[in-house]
Amino acid sequence: MPTRQVIDHISGWLTAYDDGVVDRTWTGPPQFKFMSDPVPPHRHFIDGVATHDLFIGASKSDIRVRVYLPEALETEKLPIILHFHGGGFCISQSDWFMYYNIYTRLARESKAIVVSPYLRLAPEHRLPAAIDDAYSTLLWLRDLSNHKTHEPWLSTRGDFNRVFLIGDSSGGNIVHQVAKKAAGEKLRPLRLAGAIPIHPGFVRSLRSKSELEKPQSPMLTLDMLDKFLKMGLPEGSTKDHPITCPMGEALQGVDLPPYLLCVAEDDLLIEPEMEFYNGMKNGGKMIELLMNNGVGHSFYLNKVAIDFDPNTSEQTHKLIKGISKFIGKY
Repeated sequence: MPTRQVIDHISGWLTAYDDGVVDRTWTGPPQFKFMSDPVPPHRHFIDGVATHDLFIGASKSDIRVRVYLPEALETEKLPIILHFHGGGFCISQSDWFMYYNIYTRLARESKAIVVSPYLRLAPEHRLPAAIDDAYSTLLWLRDLSNHKTHEPWLSTRGDFNRVFLIGDSSGGNIVHQVAKKAAGEKLRPLRLAGAIPIHPGFVRSLRSKSELEKPQSPMLTLDMLDKFLKMGLPEGSTKDHPITCPMGEALQGVDLPPYLLCVAEDDLLIEPEMEFYNGMKNGGKMIELLMNNGVGHSFYLNKVAIDFDPNTSEQTHKLIKGISKFIGKY
């Protein structure tokens, strides 16, 4: 009987075999494994935040989501942050410690309910599968807002007039796609109040100057970038696909919410991200920029760096504070 062969391997995160099996067991340095370990939900408050998981959709088994509820006055209506996890469209889950660590903090400090769907992953489910899941979760929030369905925490505590999209890395790409798609839909009484792409995976087939000159990091290398996008994009697509290359696209007449684009000075992708920012601004869209200095891609997800590097800790505080301020404005 022939043994299966490895056809691709991505830096400790993923091994793909010729029989279609994809193994996402962490094979990198063991001291970093905890960041991808799942955190069980807890309906009681821990450090001011409670969490639970549920299934949404017509059959209640379509999409799983995690909900984070901050401790607050029961009479207080809280904004809702719809979060899309990163991972190059190929890895990570909403219950990973790295997300739990930062989004419990954001829920607590911004006094917002966070909703994070477990998106389908490539290569088993190529794009637009993850975008479809993300948009379906937004439509579920709309159904909650008009009482077509019910979820206790959101239905009683959520302010559906203040729903924000947020996403890390490839999740930032999904934020932009969902915001564009929502522009042509009737979401009332839900109101999409803002969009927050954090270090979105914007690229072109031709390497940008920042990809060539900025330092690679454990959170993003050029090899990871190339392989993830090759597995994630629709079959036969290049990095010039609109999902990964929205820079300069025509958005006249597209009613987008205000954006807060979060970038990191040492991110490999900062050049195309800034091109996106300038294109949005020149196109008359409402967009603000939050820059973190001396740090790289998704720095705030690295708990080890937050604990041991003063600048990473300081910049993470700046990021959370900036996002909370943006949410407070709208």
